[in-house]
Amino acid sequence: MTDQTAKLDWRDGVPIAVTFDDPYYSLDDGLAETRHVFLDGNDLPTRFGSDFQIAELGFGTGLNLLVTWAAWIDAGRPGRLHFTSFEAFPMQLGDMAEALSHFSQLRNLAEVLLAEWAPESGPVILTDGPTLHVITGDARQTVPVWDGQADAWFLDGFSPAKNPELWEPDLLQSVATHTKPGGTAATYSAAGHVRQALTAAGFDVTRTPGFGRKRHMTRARMPDAE
Repeated sequence: MTDQTAKLDWRDGVPIAVTFDDPYYSLDDGLAETRHVFLDGNDLPTRFGSDFQIAELGFGTGLNLLVTWAAWIDAGRPGRLHFTSFEAFPMQLGDMAEALSHFSQLRNLAEVLLAEWAPESGPVILTDGPTLHVITGDARQTVPVWDGQADAWFLDGFSPAKNPELWEPDLLQSVATHTKPGGTAATYSAAGHVRQALTAAGFDVTRTPGFGRKRHMTRARMPDAE
């Protein structure tokens, strides 16, 4: 994988990654999918409080960020939300705007994101919002050298069958290395090799009901420090 702009097709308003022939979010309801898989899957917003670090594989349209940001606002907790995403194929802002225009509930937050962030921005503090850092490049190279530790991971690469690089055991081991004790990870995927790799990396792994047409998904938790 190399750092380059995402190439897209569109299907009923949903962006499809040409490179991976996979949609960026559920064709049924992308917002509900994010809430089910990544918020509920990481016991959020219950765990919000003080400063909280989320890390993500695959920034895509920014939808996961916006849904999380909205949940953070609704939770009304103190501290700051930090959101770090690893993205090899950043989407052009015009394409992001088109994709996000379908989520009217998030319009105000989307406007802030699109006005204040660009793929080359580096870390930015969004107005009245989280610290956002989208690290471009191959996650197999960028995650191992990240200096952060996540409270929760959103493992949102494209399908393991179509984007196997983001599900390799070595990368998931790096995810585990960069997870705080008691931290969590969640993914829509329930592929056996993904669950096995997360288990081998040190997570306690559970298969739970998935969203929409997906029967199962995966939740993982790093044991507490002894």
